[in-house]
Amino acid sequence: MIDTRADEAPPVDPGFVDTATRPETRGIELISDAERHGRPRDLFFIWAAPGVSILNLTIGATLILLGLEIWQAAAVILAASVLWIFPGLIAAAGPAAGTSGSVITRAMYGIVGNKLFVAFVGWFIGAVFLSLTWLASSFMGADLLRRMGMDAGVWVPIGVTLVISAITVVVAVFGHGLILRVYPLLAGALFVIFLLVAAFILPSVDWQYRAAEPLEGVALWSAVTIGFTILASSPLSFINSPDIARYLPRSAKRSHIAAATALGGAVPAVVFTFVGALLATALTPDAIAAGIELALLDLLPAWLGPVLVLGVVINTIALNAMTAYTSSMSLQAIGLPLRRIPATIIVGVVGTALTIYLVMSTSLLDAVNLMLQFLVVVSGPAIVIFAVDQFRRRNDYDGLDLFDDRRGGRFWFTGGWSVPGIAALLLGGSATALCLATEAWAGPIAEATGYIDLSVPVGMIVAGLAYAGLKRTALGKETRA
Repeated sequence: MIDTRADEAPPVDPGFVDTATRPETRGIELISDAERHGRPRDLFFIWAAPGVSILNLTIGATLILLGLEIWQAAAVILAASVLWIFPGLIAAAGPAAGTSGSVITRAMYGIVGNKLFVAFVGWFIGAVFLSLTWLASSFMGADLLRRMGMDAGVWVPIGVTLVISAITVVVAVFGHGLILRVYPLLAGALFVIFLLVAAFILPSVDWQYRAAEPLEGVALWSAVTIGFTILASSPLSFINSPDIARYLPRSAKRSHIAAATALGGAVPAVVFTFVGALLATALTPDAIAAGIELALLDLLPAWLGPVLVLGVVINTIALNAMTAYTSSMSLQAIGLPLRRIPATIIVGVVGTALTIYLVMSTSLLDAVNLMLQFLVVVSGPAIVIFAVDQFRRRNDYDGLDLFDDRRGGRFWFTGGWSVPGIAALLLGGSATALCLATEAWAGPIAEATGYIDLSVPVGMIVAGLAYAGLKRTALGKETRA
């Protein structure tokens, strides 16, 4: 029998080579077995480079600002780091399908429904992280230039944003080959820079720190759960992890892929978020609120300030190049007639525009806390639906089926929509919003419990159970044309 599904998949470029010295033209096209290469352990450093971030210091300081003691902040950081197992688990779907995660999710939401999912969830998450990390480097770079006598108001951070975003887009254009080659080097350099910064911070840490008014009861649980939600938003947002792993051979062990991805993201996040909590004990609440990234420069010797800013810029490029790289494939998965490189440029322009808007309207601390909390409304339910689907299929994703967009194809479902996936996402997102506690929005359940934020566990449980249950009904039935 002739398999006509092959006619539906994007054509494979026979002249394509995944190398660091040529722009990557491949987007969501299937990767043949002959083109597979690499080892699961390579993923550790790819995920470690973006994780050595100034945002982790900012989030760590937020935990102290919420009223937690040092040991309480450490416990919350460790608890949230466990969630890195989710991007680790779903990363294995990339080598199984041979394409990007934004295509694999057709198995969860249907051919048509997935376009809406990718347009909203993929772009929302990508835009948030592009803007937040560019915002951090813009503020720090601009402050350093002002200390050197170059003060031109808001035009300084805008100029820094434009330069960094341009470099980021270039890295994303060269794509997977360059990421695989360069990110281990960046991870090593960033570890050295941030550990050096930590060494100069430690003498200023108040190891006997006690909150002015120690929290207890409902107030304590409110602070703990809000802090957990902010921390959880980072690992739960990396639904793009299959994109980075998709070049690995099919024979690569799932456990090794999961461990390398999860540990690569979790280890630097735990270390430097805790450093941020320690840093906060050396600062006043007003200094933290004004911008921990700026207060940090005041604690360091003059020669180390520029080195730290360089580290922040390198980290920003590492994280945002990965984000722009995967977001470009999301544009293709939506159905826009774009090759990957033009799509990457569009992603960079949109992210730059949002960053400039934030530079002119907000502080880094406000932007980080608010956006990361709202992020879990979509990221938590989405990643658990992916994990449940992967478990049900035993990670068996057929790339040709995923590209079969004909009416009656395996993932056409009901009019192109998968009711189980869409319903589970809406139910999980609604449950998350009902339990969310932020300054801008507090759900009725959060208000009733004294602003205890249970949004992450409740939203993920509701979405996971709803998807698993509905897939067992006729609504989740898959057929082939």
